[in-house]
Amino acid sequence: MATVWAIGDIQGCDTELAALLDLIQQKQGEQPYKLWFCGDLINRGPDSVKVLRRIKNLKNAQTVLGNHDLFLLACATGVREQKRGDTLDQILYAPDASELIAWLRRQPLAVVEHHHLMVHAGLHPFWDVQQALRLANEVEQFLQSDQWEENLKNLWGNIPSRFEEHLTGLPRLRSIVNIFSRMRFCSLDGTQDFKNKESVDRTIPGFMPWFEVPGRRTASIVTLFGHWSTLGLVNRPNLIGLDTGCVWGGKLTACRLHSDWTQREFVQIKSTCAVPRL
Repeated sequence: MATVWAIGDIQGCDTELAALLDLIQQKQGEQPYKLWFCGDLINRGPDSVKVLRRIKNLKNAQTVLGNHDLFLLACATGVREQKRGDTLDQILYAPDASELIAWLRRQPLAVVEHHHLMVHAGLHPFWDVQQALRLANEVEQFLQSDQWEENLKNLWGNIPSRFEEHLTGLPRLRSIVNIFSRMRFCSLDGTQDFKNKESVDRTIPGFMPWFEVPGRRTASIVTLFGHWSTLGLVNRPNLIGLDTGCVWGGKLTACRLHSDWTQREFVQIKSTCAVPRL
């Protein structure tokens, strides 16, 4: 497969991102490569606008939307308000804000290539790859439509907590968004637990990590995800978790993908910031 480096949640840590990209470039030399970003490019860290500009200007980059990226879209349209710890004003009041927002809302929720599937948070255990891509496209078409601002506020909320194919309209889109951008724990039938953000040793009875559900239909493809900083780095034959908590004082991680999982390469940059957890 063509060389792909996948990078975990950045959340506005531009100093670390610049250092990581330099390290990747040194390793690649003159060899071409792609960069994949697992979403949550922005928010909470000190340099969100720099991160957004940097990735937007890369010619070899692909990102998926994370919950913080979607939150920026909502704040930009006035349907959501920032809370303590959010750092989006530098984007919202930037001279190129409209250009950055327009670029961001055209990014996908899922990317697949060379037997690797990238999402921000997780997948419904009953979805296969084609269904996941089809459902992601439903939201992408909404965000890229001329009417995207009118109903954006209706994409927020915890109901329904379980996706069902018969859902229609905004409840359907909300459920899809919640799975791709907020999933951590779910039950055997795919019902999401929206409250628990802890590591797997703090699981509530009846729930489990989405990737541990027996019979998960995307288990045959390598799935990359971020979002879950308390989980840390995950490296399994069919699973790569890349959120290593850079914004919280951890590390920013990149993985060179490989068809043989034992040949993957990981590189990390230690965080220079440590934002207090709220």
